[in-house]
Amino acid sequence: MPEAFDVVIYHNPACGTSRNTLAMIRNAGIEPHVVEYLKAPPSRALIEQLLARAGLGVRDVLREKGTPYAELSLGDPALSDTQLLDAIEAHPILLNRPLVVSPKGVRLCRPSEAVLDLLPAQQGAFMKEDGERVIDAHGRRVATA
Repeated sequence: MPEAFDVVIYHNPACGTSRNTLAMIRNAGIEPHVVEYLKAPPSRALIEQLLARAGLGVRDVLREKGTPYAELSLGDPALSDTQLLDAIEAHPILLNRPLVVSPKGVRLCRPSEAVLDLLPAQQGAFMKEDGERVIDAHGRRVATA
């Protein structure tokens, strides 16, 4: 593993997908910089930078479930990216998670296995919280049906 393999995860500890993603980062032998984005929201400029690096639009990272998405009518296609970013700034819970930054790129890790493309090899078996096996005992990704 390269010495400077810094990883940042924009994390919500109440989210199972985010917890599984964090666990896979650690299973690769990396202790990431964990940013609990609801306590310390990223700046608007940083969000724009992360989205550009990930090749995502603002709508791609809007979270609907458990957020004021519907109340704010954020599904309205007439809303601009500026207006959507305003909403995320006012309500950080609208930012879908987890976003992960590594030397290999930036990705919204939904499903959590998406993080594997951003990491060095896993160091052992890994099973999600729900019992789904993701990595076998030899550190190889398990095929899904």
